[in-house]
Amino acid sequence: MSVSAGIGYDCHRFVEGRRLMLGGVEIPHTHGLAGHSDADVLTHAIIDALLGAAALGDIGEHFPDDDERFRDADSIGLLRATVELVRDSGFTVVHVDATVIVERPHLSAYRERIAKELAGALGVTRGQVNIKATRGEGMGFVGRGEGAASLAIATLEQPSVPLG
Repeated sequence: MSVSAGIGYDCHRFVEGRRLMLGGVEIPHTHGLAGHSDADVLTHAIIDALLGAAALGDIGEHFPDDDERFRDADSIGLLRATVELVRDSGFTVVHVDATVIVERPHLSAYRERIAKELAGALGVTRGQVNIKATRGEGMGFVGRGEGAASLAIATLEQPSVPLG
C-alpha cells in the first residue's frame, strides 16, 4: 500500500441572513458564512485535503463558484461526490483531522455530532475522523468575529502498483 496526505484550508466571512453550517451541522448563531454554496468552511477544507491527497486538484476545479449548479449547494453532498472521485481514482480514506477556527460560537457541544456527520459522508468509522476547534484569541479576522476558517489533513491509501 502507498499512503498519501493532503492539506486543505478555507475561510469565509460572517454575514446576516444565512445559516451557519459546519461539518454538515447547522450551528445556532446570529450570522452565517458568505459563499456560493452553504459556505461550510470545515467541509470545504476537508474536500481540498482529500483532493490534494489524491492529486485531483482543488475544490474550485470540481465545484466552481461561478457554476449555478452549486449555488447554495449542501457541502456534505459535495463531500460525498469528492469521496466518489477519490475512490474512483483507487484511493481509500484512512483518516481526516481538521480544526475549525472561530471566535464564536463555541463548538464543544457540537464536535461529536459534526464528526459523526462527516464520518458518514466520508464512508469511514467515527474513529477515523478527528475534529478540533480553536479561537483567534482576539487577533485577526477570526479573532474580531468577522469570519471563520478551517484547516484539514486527509490521509489516503492506494494499492501499490508493481513497477516495470
